[in-house]
Amino acid sequence: MEVHFIYSIHEVDRQQWNRLCADDYPFNHYEFLAALEDSGCTANDSGWQVAHVVVYEGQELVAAMPGYIKYHSYGEYVFDWAWADAYQRFGFNYYPKWINAIPFTPCTGPRLLTRVQQESTVLITAICTALETACEVKGYSSWHCLFPTEDQSNLLLPAQTLQRLGCQFHWFNHGYHHFDDFLARMTSRKRKNITKERNQVRGQGISFIVKEGVDVTLDDMDLFYALYRNTYLKRSGHSGYLSQDFFRQLTKTFSKFIVLVCAVTEQQSVIAAALFFRDQYTLYGRYWGCFEEYQFLHFETCYYQGIEYAIAHQLQRFDGGAQGEHKIARGFEPVLTYSNHAIKSSQFRAAIENFLEQEKSHIQSYIEDANQLLPFKND
Repeated sequence: MEVHFIYSIHEVDRQQWNRLCADDYPFNHYEFLAALEDSGCTANDSGWQVAHVVVYEGQELVAAMPGYIKYHSYGEYVFDWAWADAYQRFGFNYYPKWINAIPFTPCTGPRLLTRVQQESTVLITAICTALETACEVKGYSSWHCLFPTEDQSNLLLPAQTLQRLGCQFHWFNHGYHHFDDFLARMTSRKRKNITKERNQVRGQGISFIVKEGVDVTLDDMDLFYALYRNTYLKRSGHSGYLSQDFFRQLTKTFSKFIVLVCAVTEQQSVIAAALFFRDQYTLYGRYWGCFEEYQFLHFETCYYQGIEYAIAHQLQRFDGGAQGEHKIARGFEPVLTYSNHAIKSSQFRAAIENFLEQEKSHIQSYIEDANQLLPFKND
């Protein structure tokens, strides 16, 4: 068994990499990671230097971990800025660090890709040993695994990683056949609020077009990028983490996972859009943009249209993205997320471990409180 780093996804055979993707979770696929890299979204200049871990037996790729050398913490969604500040205050460098993550994508999924029979203690130990060596040789302060499944997070605990909990809000399909079935589970007041929001969007003369797969054209994606870029410029003064080339490459190589929802006026002008990805069981709400602001348009485009799509296609779950307490009133339920952190410095490790224990209690209480605020009727 040979473990080493590669500094471009193109150093690996595409079919061998995708063979490790045991399910159709989109974001581990070669084509998605290649689109990020080839478009320059993950490059030295962006602070996301490609450094995937690969494991070979002879000529066969038997395991991989998508990975990056990071020089900042932007685009990760597991916030460790306070840790970096503490390092700096004591005269130490927190960056560079190495992370096992999908860039700009806070969606739980497999982070260790393996042939099913190869996910073993021996394999985990070999990979973690290689990561520890890299921290020593390359001067990384730490290595991190972001948004793994609970099972994979637990597999990393014997490697002396610290487990961190987080909270997101996901929608679950409890056997619905229509959107009205979903509303019927809600209290009267909450049901009326959602109906009012949706009617207000329709009352502004807005309707929706859903395109997916090969029906999404390059022109569609160019228009979406213009919407995405415009929204980022208005909110943050920059054009976003992702480039037009990234979205165009996805259209060419990744179309089977794409769902595009466009909001159009009575004159058939597209004024807003949300880009989703999907697999066999889950819809992932990822990016949004608009040219003009309309009341409740964001909720309708990004959430209610996603719920309708999930019900129509009998998907089990809708992952609407990170954060967002406003999702609770719209039927999104709190779920735990996980991350793992291997801190090289024993001094900082002890402080971070203490912080995570306190944070864990807070997260668990927060989820209990959030469950009390869900809009559903008591059974």
